[in-house]
Amino acid sequence: MDLVEKLEILTDAAKYDVSCSSSNSNRKNKGGIGEASKAGICHSWSEDGRCISLLKILLTNKCIYDCEYCINRRTSDVRRSEFTPEEVAELTMNFYRRNYIEGLFLSSGVIKSPDYTMELLIKVAELLRNTYNFNGYIHMKAIPGADDSLIRKLGSLIDRMSVNIELPTEKSLKILAPQKSYKSILIPMDKIKLNILENKEDKKKFKTTPAFVPAGQTTQMIVGADREDDYTIINSAQALYDKFSMKRVYYSSFVPIIQSKFTQGIEKPPLLREHRIYQADFLMRFYGFRSTDILSRNNPFFDLKIDPKANWAIENIDLFPLEINKATYDQLIRVPGFGPGYAKRILDARKYCYLSYDSLKTMKISTKRAKNFITVNGVYRGEKYSTKEALRSYMAEDVSEYKNINQLSFLGD
Repeated sequence: MDLVEKLEILTDAAKYDVSCSSSNSNRKNKGGIGEASKAGICHSWSEDGRCISLLKILLTNKCIYDCEYCINRRTSDVRRSEFTPEEVAELTMNFYRRNYIEGLFLSSGVIKSPDYTMELLIKVAELLRNTYNFNGYIHMKAIPGADDSLIRKLGSLIDRMSVNIELPTEKSLKILAPQKSYKSILIPMDKIKLNILENKEDKKKFKTTPAFVPAGQTTQMIVGADREDDYTIINSAQALYDKFSMKRVYYSSFVPIIQSKFTQGIEKPPLLREHRIYQADFLMRFYGFRSTDILSRNNPFFDLKIDPKANWAIENIDLFPLEINKATYDQLIRVPGFGPGYAKRILDARKYCYLSYDSLKTMKISTKRAKNFITVNGVYRGEKYSTKEALRSYMAEDVSEYKNINQLSFLGD
């Protein structure tokens, strides 16, 4: 099998791992400058907000595990292939020299054993760093069950590391991936966190201390494979952020390409639900919300027609309307339609005068979504509603566009 054929198989196999963002672009170069359709090109972001193009591939889609949700499971009837570490390193450098990419995202099926697979990943990282002197961004997956020394070795060579949690509960993992265990997944997460903290302390004492996973760790959770509710998913994510200082939890809709007795009846990936979960995750990471603020055991599913922040505001309508001339920063960012930028702009302007609707217009602050939850200098311009349901109906979004959307392939159909 030639290298191009391997590349097609292993970039397409990597598309279900969403622990970095993908462009999913199919735009071809028609005599112009640049190319967005190359197999496996995806995008991530640096700490300072720069967009980084990555080569996103699997080392192999061969796997000893037989997880019910995975297209690359051992019993799945798919074309199999495997790169050598040398091939991955050469591909990365060739893509980099052609200015297609700035870094590498590398995951893998588990071949022979977790330790053996980790050793191959380490070999790729060592070739890039030591042989090619490549200092670009590298994100790799740690393999649950691998020896601690291998995780530490890999972490010293790459920028970001992921250990996929896979499913939101231990119960669902036992059903859909009985060869895996929550313990084997959580232990390396904890080791990575402790090594990062230890590295930070060492750097305070010795400036020459080599970095360990300087871009932090991430994980991925599959949505919809075990029919779990949204509250369970975001609660699990909250626990991961709290316990392991995750940089990001990614969510991937279960794609029913393969069927089993456990996933029968699931016909399409729940993409709108995944979108709402990402919105809730954003509220937890940047707006001070806890998972228990957003949903509860008595109300465990998102209203798909309303974003989670608006839903929270409607459920807590007794806290509104807020007078923006008196509200605190934390109160302002919980108003639907207001974010940190608007909140800071309002607080800065309030130092000089009492604000009016004309003031907000001059400051280019939209009140289209916020008007039902604020007063400005005592004036309310929102809808007149008698019940929460009436306000919910008014704020409902048109979600019909999601009905015919499917996840895209890197290579196209």
